[in-house]
Amino acid sequence: MTFLVQGQELSSVMAAAAIKLPYLLALIFSVLLLLPSVGSIALDTLNNGGNITDGETLVSAGGSFTLGFFSPTGVPTKRYLGIWFTASPADAVCWLANRDTPLNNTSGVLVVTTGGSLRLLDGSGHATWSSNTKDSSATAVAQLLESGNLVVREQSSGSILWQSFDHPSNTLLAGMRFGKKPQTGEEWSLTSWRALNDPATGDYRQVLDTKGLPESVLWQGNVKKYSTGPWNGLWFSGIPEIASYSGRFSVEVVVRPNEIAYVFNATAGAPFSCLVLNVDGVLERRAWDPDKRGWTVWMQSPRGFCDNYGKCGAFGLCNEDDAATQFCGCIDGFSPASPSQWSMRETSGGCRRNVPLECGNGTTTDGFRVLKGVKLPETDNATVDMSATLEQCSVWCLSNCSCVAYAPADIRGSGSGCVMWKDDIVDVRYLEDGQELYVRLAKSELVNEKRSDKAKIVLPVTVSLLALASAGMYLVWICILRGRATPLKFLQGRHPNNHKKMRGFLSASDELGDEDLDLPFVCFGDIVSATNNFSEDNMLGRGGFGKVYKGMMGDHKEVAIKRLGKGSRQGGEEFRNEVVLIAKLQHRNLVRLLGCCIHGDEKLLIYEFLPNKSLDSFIFDSANKKVLDWAARFKIIKGVSRGLLYLHQDSRLTIIHRDLKSSNILLDTDMSPKISDFGMARIFGRNQQEANTNRVVGTYGYMSPEYAMDGAFSVKSDTYSFGVILLEIISGLRITSARFTGFPNLLAYAWSLWQDGKTIDLLDSSLAETCSPTEILRCTHIGLLCVQDNPNSRPLMSSVVFMLENEFTPLSVPKQPVYFSQRYSEAQGTGENTSSSVNNISVTVLEGR
Repeated sequence: MTFLVQGQELSSVMAAAAIKLPYLLALIFSVLLLLPSVGSIALDTLNNGGNITDGETLVSAGGSFTLGFFSPTGVPTKRYLGIWFTASPADAVCWLANRDTPLNNTSGVLVVTTGGSLRLLDGSGHATWSSNTKDSSATAVAQLLESGNLVVREQSSGSILWQSFDHPSNTLLAGMRFGKKPQTGEEWSLTSWRALNDPATGDYRQVLDTKGLPESVLWQGNVKKYSTGPWNGLWFSGIPEIASYSGRFSVEVVVRPNEIAYVFNATAGAPFSCLVLNVDGVLERRAWDPDKRGWTVWMQSPRGFCDNYGKCGAFGLCNEDDAATQFCGCIDGFSPASPSQWSMRETSGGCRRNVPLECGNGTTTDGFRVLKGVKLPETDNATVDMSATLEQCSVWCLSNCSCVAYAPADIRGSGSGCVMWKDDIVDVRYLEDGQELYVRLAKSELVNEKRSDKAKIVLPVTVSLLALASAGMYLVWICILRGRATPLKFLQGRHPNNHKKMRGFLSASDELGDEDLDLPFVCFGDIVSATNNFSEDNMLGRGGFGKVYKGMMGDHKEVAIKRLGKGSRQGGEEFRNEVVLIAKLQHRNLVRLLGCCIHGDEKLLIYEFLPNKSLDSFIFDSANKKVLDWAARFKIIKGVSRGLLYLHQDSRLTIIHRDLKSSNILLDTDMSPKISDFGMARIFGRNQQEANTNRVVGTYGYMSPEYAMDGAFSVKSDTYSFGVILLEIISGLRITSARFTGFPNLLAYAWSLWQDGKTIDLLDSSLAETCSPTEILRCTHIGLLCVQDNPNSRPLMSSVVFMLENEFTPLSVPKQPVYFSQRYSEAQGTGENTSSSVNNISVTVLEGR
């Protein structure tokens, strides 16, 4: 068959081409060299004059980040050019080029111009975004680095012409700058998305305020919403928990003439993490779990009432644990500026001095009172001197009549520098691991304080002398009045001799190892006497661990004494947990361990006495449940959540309780909750996400499904238990109550009501007159989020605390909970081998007590 090409036979054309074939190949090769690059020479590089179209991508050398076009979920008509974390493209967009000018089709093209600029063109060739790079005469290339930074640089010199790290959106990656350049006013800040599926610039902006000491500030429009507190050399004053993540990332604030910036760097081997300003104005520290292929929120701010900027006004002091006063009070020496407004819970007007300062003509009689454990005020109106000592700062502050307070500027080592405030101080709050603030007061205020201090010294000394004088009488009473309880005597572990005695007792038990404990040791004979030989009349309660008795300390302070029964489920390991863990934990929502005792086979623990016993004795008792109205129950819910947050994140250890239940929530005289019974608790490493055990311990109904079935536990196991307790508090029904008709348990009942839009029917009838329907519905919603079957779907306690404290924060939609008994029944119904389904785990299930 013969083909014609422009009137000639194909055979003759081929013959002619054969003669000129070498020349033809050279021509084709030359043309190919002149064609624009399409990003195919290197997966991470776009050469000078090259481009990528919608559907093509750049991928960093290690594969961690990808640059390309995408559409938000549910909005396919809008196309954006962005960079995302490759492992999770759907919810980890780290940077956007055209966030406020989306393309309306898939005809977009990213081009590297000959001058070294990046330009995003639409289908008509119009630029919808440009890097506005200064034109370079040299050849330029664009490259996506493994850090997630897109850079344009001169190919020959390597000098950077432009980089995406200088133009953050809502995400801060390791190595990025967050701050400003004082000389030019250029700023690196974060701005939220407008909505979850709309990356346009939102309402919230996170900036680094550099007027005084650097501090990170959240703005909503022109309204300041939150401040981290000033940088103290190690962390921002209001976020001391940063120190607990030193093994995962390092942080620093760089102060130079040409830049003041916050930057964090990842620690080798640590999970990938980033800071994200979400659509609700919450800055989250997110970490990627490669095993679960999901995100974990390590930290977030703001998260509580006292994080609301200036909520208590000038010289106000916020206390998260003082709900009775709406959390706001005044610094000592000050009173509400408008008592009538404060009575209406409007506290932003702040406080005023009780006594005016005495300063003028170069003299003053004023002094300072130390306010301990606080977040430092904002420093917009402060003077910073990094070369001054704290003593010099005190002198200088007194010499300036407008100076009202001072504090160390840098707390590293022995401390250095000082910051001095003038006029007002704003945004002060109590805080775990907070700092010291020296507040200026008039002489008469300090005289009153000194008198009070003298009383504090004289009274204990007097009491001590009386106690020593009557010690002989105590011994007589022990011998003569054997039937009466006598006070406990504590051997303080801090005293060297007594510490040796305590260690002597402790070292007799191999179970306690060499743990260095600063905990008083109590003699067994004193405990016997204090409990009237463990009289039934002194017994407060009993459980699987043994019995609890009431006793009395030497200052006539009542205590609770837990006596571990011989052969009880709580042995040496659990006893060690209680002694080692609780002795190192200090939080208002955790029960305090006051001492311990080992005597032969006897193991005893001495706790603070809580007169109102446990939560279950109220909410499940028809006669007592009316004592706890909704305000009291809501206070308990928030208190328990803060206690768990401290265990999981804010303490120096990460601790999983593993046996959280209503009976382990004790109530003090003010009905404030305290978490107790740490015998089953476990310490986690900061980088540890989950652990497994072959011995499952806990209480039926409160154990999470993955723990009960597979022995896997994590902080989310405690979240599940908290969710159960939350629903119990709302309903007044036990998780395993037999009162459910057609439902296997409380979770199934609550879920059914929530689905049918009848959530309010879950409410305990005794709360009908005192409840807030909005709070009831929100708490039930949060409870259902906590008891979701998949632990990755449950919120961290930091998120739970935030959701409880911020009523307008949107909540995600929960999934149907799966209950342990339901799983077991399904396994039996299908003939599944239930022994193998739990991997032959030895399950210890305890009935609620």
